[in-house]
Amino acid sequence: MDGRPGATVTGGLSADGPDEQDEAERGTPEVEVELRPQGKFRIWQIAPIVILAGVGSLMFAFPLAFGTGDGGSVTAMLGLLLGCCAAGWGMAAARKVGYTWPGLPSKASGERADWRFVALYVVVAAVVVALAVWRVARLR
Repeated sequence: MDGRPGATVTGGLSADGPDEQDEAERGTPEVEVELRPQGKFRIWQIAPIVILAGVGSLMFAFPLAFGTGDGGSVTAMLGLLLGCCAAGWGMAAARKVGYTWPGLPSKASGERADWRFVALYVVVAAVVVALAVWRVARLR
């Protein structure tokens, strides 16, 4: 082995790896492996998100519906927090699988998001949060 790129080492190998000619002569098929995630959710991926969303929504709804004393507003805000965490996890998992919101490009596309859709999403989220905080504040 003299270190030249074309120098052949014993066993059909060159100094920088196997020769392409030898592989074609042997007829060994190449194996392709898919590295990207599949475009669907599995039950173990979505079950914790659904459970957290259910617990959070129940914690938010019961104090608001039945007005359970002084701790009701704290429980409702904790439920709102848990529900928002579940929504964020769900969106992150969906983005990892390849799903996107309307008006928002996929991660690998390199495109910019449409500002009208972004503004619409911000306004809707602000209204929902404002209504939730206003309702919890009325418990006092």
